Amino acid sequence: MAVLQVESVKKKYQLGQVNVVALAGVDFAVSRGEFVAIMGPSGSGKSTLLHLLGGLDQASEGEVSLAGKKLSMLKDDEITLVRRRNVGFIFQFYNLVPTLSAEENIALPLLIDRKNAEDYRARVDQLLALVGIADRRQHKPDQLSGGQQQRVAIARAFVNEPSIVLADEPTGNLDSKTGEEILTLLRHSCDDLKQTIVMVTHDAKAASYADRVVFLKDGMIVDEIKLSGAPHTQTANILERLKALE
Repeated sequence: MAVLQVESVKKKYQLGQVNVVALAGVDFAVSRGEFVAIMGPSGSGKSTLLHLLGGLDQASEGEVSLAGKKLSMLKDDEITLVRRRNVGFIFQFYNLVPTLSAEENIALPLLIDRKNAEDYRARVDQLLALVGIADRRQHKPDQLSGGQQQRVAIARAFVNEPSIVLADEPTGNLDSKTGEEILTLLRHSCDDLKQTIVMVTHDAKAASYADRVVFLKDGMIVDEIKLSGAPHTQTANILERLKALE
């Protein structure tokens, strides 16, 4: 079953007198529990596509369907509600609220959705344990390492049990060892929690943790490979595909 469906999506921008085509016709689907990596050269449309998938921007043409809802048919406030309840976001620079503790940052989407965080105490405790920072629950972001902050951000993305989690270079600001720990955590969330993840990355090693890698160039999907086996075993294959796009 497709959690996300993209049909003939185009995105155009007007920069002064120049018409920029960021996406030139993308067809793309993500099944429940699937981990998909999106790769491509700089300017290929990766971030634009991720924004459209999460309802942060609207397509110029075509349709994005999220959790069974066609976004083009919804008003802005309805899209906001769909995004709030169906999408979790993980960013490269964590985007934590500096004045809140780890557990308060994790619970923040619940409060924004006007839910009683106390009713979800068990869920927050479960996620703190899952991401391995139960002993840091009262610490604020400036008291946490980069890897610990990203673990908080992952738990926050999962707290509402979203239909899909969108990750934008989630290991781009981390050292290689911590990055691998974060990717292993994301991989396990798909395997154990059946979480659906779409990740934009420039790192072939990071992409090797996914089930499938989609390659963009000039705003179009030009290649795709399905992965099997342990992470890293197809890193060379991914790098070869990337070089072919240069």
